[in-house]
Amino acid sequence: MPRLTEWRNAAARARNRAEAWRAGRSRSVPAFAAMPEPRSIGSPARGRQLLAGNLMFAGHLVESPGWSIWDVTPPDAAFAEVIQGCPWLDDLAALGDPGARSLAQGWVWGWIARYGRGKGEGWQPQLAGRRLIRWMHHSAFLLRGPDQETSDAFRRAMGAHAIYLSRSWMRARPGVERIEALTGLLYAASFLAGMARHAGPAKQGLDRECRGIVHADGAIATRNPEELLEVFALLTWAASALRECGDAPGAAHDAAIRSMAQNLRTLRHSDGRLARFHGGGAGAEGRLDQALAASGVRTRPRSGRAMGFVKMSAGRTSLIIDAAPPPAGQASLDAHASTLAFELTSGRRPLIVSCGDGASFGPDWRRAGRATPSHSALCLDGYSSARLGAPGHVGAAAREMLEDAPTRVPVELATGEEGAIFEGAHDGYVSTHGLTHARTLTLSTDGRTLTGEDMLIAMSAQDRRVFERSIDRRAPTGIPYRIRFHLHPDVAAELDPEGASVELTLASGEVWIFRPGAEAAMRLEASVYLEAGRLRPRACKQVVLSGRAMEYASRVRWTLAKSEETAIAIRDLAAAGVDADETEDAT
Repeated sequence: MPRLTEWRNAAARARNRAEAWRAGRSRSVPAFAAMPEPRSIGSPARGRQLLAGNLMFAGHLVESPGWSIWDVTPPDAAFAEVIQGCPWLDDLAALGDPGARSLAQGWVWGWIARYGRGKGEGWQPQLAGRRLIRWMHHSAFLLRGPDQETSDAFRRAMGAHAIYLSRSWMRARPGVERIEALTGLLYAASFLAGMARHAGPAKQGLDRECRGIVHADGAIATRNPEELLEVFALLTWAASALRECGDAPGAAHDAAIRSMAQNLRTLRHSDGRLARFHGGGAGAEGRLDQALAASGVRTRPRSGRAMGFVKMSAGRTSLIIDAAPPPAGQASLDAHASTLAFELTSGRRPLIVSCGDGASFGPDWRRAGRATPSHSALCLDGYSSARLGAPGHVGAAAREMLEDAPTRVPVELATGEEGAIFEGAHDGYVSTHGLTHARTLTLSTDGRTLTGEDMLIAMSAQDRRVFERSIDRRAPTGIPYRIRFHLHPDVAAELDPEGASVELTLASGEVWIFRPGAEAAMRLEASVYLEAGRLRPRACKQVVLSGRAMEYASRVRWTLAKSEETAIAIRDLAAAGVDADETEDAT
């Protein structure tokens, strides 16, 4: 890190500590002008884990039955940062029983006793905003039962947060962190008596931030669908708080909500969950629906493109493809090498997936999840289509930027007699092997058949020279490639005795048949499904097509189709997935 940046960061930390100390000396005990609704959504399953003493944050599982969360020694700075934001409060409130309330109260009162005077950890603008939002969302849950002295201490701490945020929000990093800080300040201005003076600056700051990080088409630089949802949810909460006080969001704030709503509707599968790309998960169950409903935006998407992704839908089937270069620079610190990878969902059941973001299982899983083999895409010679490069940080968490990534990703969409047609290509292997990967996907009009073709082509004379050198190093076997199709853990896969097809049975009873062309060998191999909030990765399977590129052009064709015996419509009433505390070890 350059010396000047170190000095600036050290100065910002010193200023934050000074402002926190000043705010902590405030004796004001603001009353509630209004009680906000609990808009953040948690998981009852994770609430049960917390009651059992299992603290799973930032890729670490710490067992501490009977301990206060503040007495636990954090395994690293990222763990400490997460617990300071109080995400556990959402989960305990979602569980909602007397034991969960008692634990939540003990941890919040414990934070106030330890840090409420403006000293110690957690006094960073984004964490203070995140914490204040959750405290206010669940204030009715927390304030049931405590005595007047405890209640006053809680409201005094919220007032101190408001004072601190009014003086420090501008030192949060631009993007999600600054929006968290500003939304927390706006909540205090809207719902705490005597804090209305902060509403104007917070509103103006949010408007500026929307102009800075939300593109005109509703995209964000990271291309992470779940992060897009996080920003969208914060902006809708802030807009609702303004309207409840008789005000309205600024023009850029309102425009960002409208454009982001269109993108989020495009980026959701037929099961209502988000596509899992570039470090994002499917989102907490119900959160996307809640955020879209709260936004008041009712218009439907105008096309199948959003934030560099392409969506095709027919019948009960949705297909979402990563059809743009990956993020670059700082925006790539969580990005994946997933160009031309796709996911497919049938009704309420995911079928073809990406392995997902492994950050919650530690740094090794995080790095593995970012590689091309962890996506339903073609991988050439063991290389990812983009490589991990220089390290950096997202908050306290170490990350690496993507390097040598695809820069040209031409895409064409068409509609033919056979259905919707996607054609795309990327140059991620041109510099290393002289080969361009081209992928064609055709989804039939009834959504029952997906036809695919993957090609490796040496396009130019220069590409052919690079390819020939690469071939010479591997003579006479050619350059190996693998085309992977990762299956959701709830999909049962069975390879037929002759190895000519794989039968894929969904929990709904639907049966799909995968068949490769004669150009590649097919195997059924083990895989994993990485999902935040679970104790460990889930075991699943992947279909792998393999071959070797020996000519200037190589082609592999394949089909994925519902069996003729599968009905057009199925009454799917089975529960989707299992609770986080019921998962099995991945093998």
